[in-house]
Amino acid sequence: MTSSDLGSIFQATFQPPTEEVVTEEVIVTKEANTQNLVYNLIRYASFLYQLNTQAHLLHINIETPIFLSIHEFLKEQYEQHIADFDTVSELVRSMDFLLPMCQCGLMDAYKEFDSVGSNNAREALVTYIKNLEKGAFMAKDIIHMAREVDAPDVENELAVILNHGFKSAWMLKATLREAALV
Repeated sequence: MTSSDLGSIFQATFQPPTEEVVTEEVIVTKEANTQNLVYNLIRYASFLYQLNTQAHLLHINIETPIFLSIHEFLKEQYEQHIADFDTVSELVRSMDFLLPMCQCGLMDAYKEFDSVGSNNAREALVTYIKNLEKGAFMAKDIIHMAREVDAPDVENELAVILNHGFKSAWMLKATLREAALV
């Protein structure tokens, strides 16, 4: 058997993925179906990728009297965000859909990401906290849709990821609150 024979065997037995969810202009509906679930997962993957970048840049650039602890915390965060991105992306692939093939396409999937607009540590971290919470609420919405289309794997994975967002937001809020010691 030659390699060309193997190629024809594989070509005959494997169908390509269903499709890449590519749209010029999307009208988001709340209709629960697999296509909308996948579209929302791709948007969420884009969000997590951007959150990873934001946490990584904060990790590098932030200057504050509590730098050492925030620096280490943000390193753990960006590592978690990229792991969460990978998990969500693998859910999309497990449903036999493709993600965008380049960073530009991925960024286009979620254009509403809130950027840090200040070098002030508190302001930058507050933006990051808001993004953490926004991402956790996005995951909740996707979980509801996943439940309606009978996708318990999506429900379970996103429940873990949304916990990462809410817990990290809480920890940062507790860190940034002024101590009211008497």
